[in-house]
Amino acid sequence: MGIKDQFQDKAQDLAEKAKSRAGDKDKMRERGSQAQDDLRERGTRARDEASERSSQARDTARRQRDMDEDHEI
Repeated sequence: MGIKDQFQDKAQDLAEKAKSRAGDKDKMRERGSQAQDDLRERGTRARDEASERSSQARDTARRQRDMDEDHEI
């Protein structure tokens, strides 16, 4: 095998490794993007659930206050 063939083989190996790494980076970016979307979704869901619980607690307190006022009369 001549030097030219060795250089061509090495160049091909390096090109394949670079292509593989580029594919890995794309996969990692996609996973990162998906993780961000999932976290954003969970955060939105948690905020909505907290808001709902707060509304329910406020409504319960309001009903209790109204009942207490009715009994005072």
